[in-house]
Amino acid sequence: MTKKRPQGAKTIQNRRARHDYELGDSLVVGISLTGAETKALRLGHGHLRGAYVTVKQDELFLINATIAGTNGIQIDESAQTRARKLLAKRKEIQALIEQKQQGKTLVPLELLTQSRYIKLRLAVGRGKKLYDKRQTLKKREQDRQAKSAIKSFAR
Repeated sequence: MTKKRPQGAKTIQNRRARHDYELGDSLVVGISLTGAETKALRLGHGHLRGAYVTVKQDELFLINATIAGTNGIQIDESAQTRARKLLAKRKEIQALIEQKQQGKTLVPLELLTQSRYIKLRLAVGRGKKLYDKRQTLKKREQDRQAKSAIKSFAR
């Protein structure tokens, strides 16, 4: 009997994170889930829009991440956005707590589902101001125009 191969690993990303925050170091941590939540995430039924990581009693929790059920997977509405405990080593948690005390934010970037375990990539970031966001967009547009000019000149 052959092993089943996973059908295209789905990563659930927080696209707004890179726009709203200046991100620093990232860290991959485990996440405590129920069986139905695990199955729903493997099918890609979840999002990190508006989610954040907080510290309670020297433990990390993912708040406001939505994992929705489907026809065969029943998840109560109240359980869809419940707080989920994050699993990391004590030294990593202490380092993140120190970063948080310095005024930085712990931002969830993506849920990784390709391996046996479901993991969460989170990063330490600082919130961008409106003018920072405008500068980023302006720089990106200038880079696009420069690449296009080089491409057309090379022909």
